[in-house]
Amino acid sequence: MHFSLIAGEASGDLLGGALIPALRARFPDARFSGVTGPRMLAAGCESLASIDRLSVMGIAEVLPKLPDLFRLRAELIEKLSADRPDVVIGIDAPDFNLGLERRLRERGLKTVQMVSPTVWAWRQGRVKTIARAVDLVLCLFPFEPKFYAGHGVKAVYIGHPLAEELADPLSRAEARQTLGLPAEGPVLAVLPGSRGGELARLAVPFAQTAALLARQLPGLTMVTPIAKPSLRPVMETAIAAHAPLVNWKLVDGQSRAAMRAADAVLLASGTATLECLLLDRPMVVAYRGSLLTYFLLSTLGMLKTKHVSLPNLLAAEPVVPEYLQDAAQPAVMAAALHALIEDGQARDRQLAQFGAVRDELRRNAALASAAAIAELIAAR
Repeated sequence: MHFSLIAGEASGDLLGGALIPALRARFPDARFSGVTGPRMLAAGCESLASIDRLSVMGIAEVLPKLPDLFRLRAELIEKLSADRPDVVIGIDAPDFNLGLERRLRERGLKTVQMVSPTVWAWRQGRVKTIARAVDLVLCLFPFEPKFYAGHGVKAVYIGHPLAEELADPLSRAEARQTLGLPAEGPVLAVLPGSRGGELARLAVPFAQTAALLARQLPGLTMVTPIAKPSLRPVMETAIAAHAPLVNWKLVDGQSRAAMRAADAVLLASGTATLECLLLDRPMVVAYRGSLLTYFLLSTLGMLKTKHVSLPNLLAAEPVVPEYLQDAAQPAVMAAALHALIEDGQARDRQLAQFGAVRDELRRNAALASAAAIAELIAAR
């Protein structure tokens, strides 16, 4: 058997890295190739290209990257059409993968999309594209298959692999010791995003928020994980200009340890919010996209949900404060964080919802995915 996996960013590499051994358990002699990150490479996947070529987010932000993305898609269509893998599995990155999958499916290849595009939230017309592009959608969230059932698309709920990965018992005290943080006193984890555009727009308001909160809570320590070295100067500049007196530690990577060490977390909307939920840490979420992206989403009515953070979409009731675009003001965010650190009831309201979500998402996603893919193969 030959499986080709196309991952779009770090979270896709994580999923692919878990899926490969689950498929290999069913198909011991299987070969794997695709667009890879370090985890997929470590799992034995032959690299046709790096995920770095696909790691871009936002409507306006992707425009300069389009020529290279089109070249990569054309290269993969030619390569995979010749190699004829038994199944092509697109992992997230729907704007890239669905077009690739449709063309390969037209050439007779079986195609799977792992991680549903957020068609239930915005651009719902994409479900027609999905129906033409794939034989199967593997859904990470329990409400998604019902949406697809109404549109004649085969979809299976697999749970979320992060729910298993983040179930380890590392305590707050151990995380603080690992990062060299004070054993006593409040700690705030500040995660303004892992992409350059996110950090450029959120570093300053997050630093201003931290400065306000530090004046309200003596002894408060900030910790920020830096996703890659090129982003460190952006955060250092924001701290020096807007929070020079704050006790602030920057660490390389280790975002999960930073969240585990914290009493509360201020972070950009994205996969990290789900990680924060699974790590049982209360949070405040903010996001500032480009003006063009925000205009298209809000003014043109493309966004179909009231909330954008995954905890609020998954919980029985929305409990996480969200501040988008101009609403992401330091004074407001500082007040919300102060309540989570000082008010046990405010913190407990979030954590009670988080526990129920964790239980629902823990389904051994890699094994469930491998079973669904094996069923697809057997049905041909």
